[in-house]
Amino acid sequence: MDVEAVGLALAHRQAVLPPVVLSELLSDPGLPRAVRPLFVGLPMLPLSDGYWERAGLLRARVLAGRRKARLADALIAQSCLDHDIELVTRDADFRHFASAVGLKLFAGGPRR
Repeated sequence: MDVEAVGLALAHRQAVLPPVVLSELLSDPGLPRAVRPLFVGLPMLPLSDGYWERAGLLRARVLAGRRKARLADALIAQSCLDHDIELVTRDADFRHFASAVGLKLFAGGPRR
């Protein structure tokens, strides 16, 4: 279902990437060279003033609840929160951000 959601977003030119997601995608050593331009060509969410501070405070809030909050996940979550957009993910760790601050998720099955 999440694959369909991504496909529809791409088809309707509504897919956008938090900048950290692009970094994560491009850091995959197995990523075929032919796919790189497709990811780089997607629109990215701009970072607004105070982003880094908000992301740090967001991560602290989740960690204070004794929940897992990887730095990259906090950066992705903050980008989505800043733009009030839903995150399409299979990563169950984002549920911690959803419960702590109301991050909107379109979640498929857990990835791990």
